[in-house]
Amino acid sequence: MPRTTVSEDLQARIRQLILDRGLGPGSPMPTETELVELFDVSRVSVREALKALQALRVVEIRRGSGTVVGSLSMAPFAEGLAFRAAVRHRHGEAGLYELMRVREALEAGLIVGVAASVPAEDLDVLRGIVAAMEREAREEGGIARATDRAFHLALYRSLDNHLLSEVLDAFWAAMEKVRGDFDGGHQDPLITCAHHREIVDAVAAGDGPRAERAMRTHFDGIRERLLAGEG
Repeated sequence: MPRTTVSEDLQARIRQLILDRGLGPGSPMPTETELVELFDVSRVSVREALKALQALRVVEIRRGSGTVVGSLSMAPFAEGLAFRAAVRHRHGEAGLYELMRVREALEAGLIVGVAASVPAEDLDVLRGIVAAMEREAREEGGIARATDRAFHLALYRSLDNHLLSEVLDAFWAAMEKVRGDFDGGHQDPLITCAHHREIVDAVAAGDGPRAERAMRTHFDGIRERLLAGEG
């Protein structure tokens, strides 16, 4: 196993300190001086570790007011996914395709649970988004990515899982950052609308297997375009 650096070891200890003290986003962190004394390391080592943790959104260094626990955003995760996919794509590998398959596995696996318990107000929101998609398809010849993104986020809202929403959004953001690197063509927007409407109809009927089939059919179109672009 590779040996950890002083900075990596210190980052792990600072993370553990956050857990041990029950700190949350926005909570004040010990000062640099306190961390130096607590961990018996140099001030330079503390600063290096804090800067690395800030890049990961674990802490936030506020000029003039000290360091606090960060937002713990999934943004670094999304950026890492996007960079990995882009590098692999530039080397002729199926980076975007792999990213899409993981997202498909998540969404297809979750949709059955949504169909079992989706509230009426969420169905109204989903139907409204599909109507917006159909309007965009007719009037603009395509569906805005923001509208498509809103659909997939709204679809799983009833599961009341904040981490899930962040992970799905991270996958979406990662794909968006590198999607421009391929030119696999665009599916007929009316077909895309039909796929989304079928997903909503299946969920509204409480039919989990039908909803899963509808979701996989939707991803079939994305898969074909990605393979065309990456192959």
